[in-house]
Amino acid sequence: MLAGGSGFASRRSFPMHVTMGALLVRGGREILLIEHRAYGITLQPGGHLEPTDATLVDAAVRELAEETGLDPAGVTLADPVPAYVEYGRLPARPEKGEPDHFHLDLGYAFTTDRADVGQIQEAEVTGAAWVPLADAERLVGPRIARAVSRTARVG
Repeated sequence: MLAGGSGFASRRSFPMHVTMGALLVRGGREILLIEHRAYGITLQPGGHLEPTDATLVDAAVRELAEETGLDPAGVTLADPVPAYVEYGRLPARPEKGEPDHFHLDLGYAFTTDRADVGQIQEAEVTGAAWVPLADAERLVGPRIARAVSRTARVG
């Protein structure tokens, strides 16, 4: 993607583009998850990069704040290295003019002791809630454990 030039961060780059995820652990006991409106599944907050994002971490924090309404001032980056890098196929969404394509998703781990859910981004998510780590891993998968291990280094 890098050799191919610019554009891999644009959601209009097909057959693949980069997306970001934010794994926010609160108090070492729970993680913030969203219910994704379009796909009807539980996930960590995240999404596409925007031209205003100066860094990948900035994009992850922006998506976290947009989707969950929390104040990003209460969030600390646990590790500048992504907690996960995953590659996956997404189905076509004709209503958005998107063929089936791939996401190269990078997720960063963050910690908080005080951030809480605010006004959710209803166009993207149907809910956001703090979920106990064991339940979150069952719902979302091993990226939860990787985030928790990253946040343990900070606390």
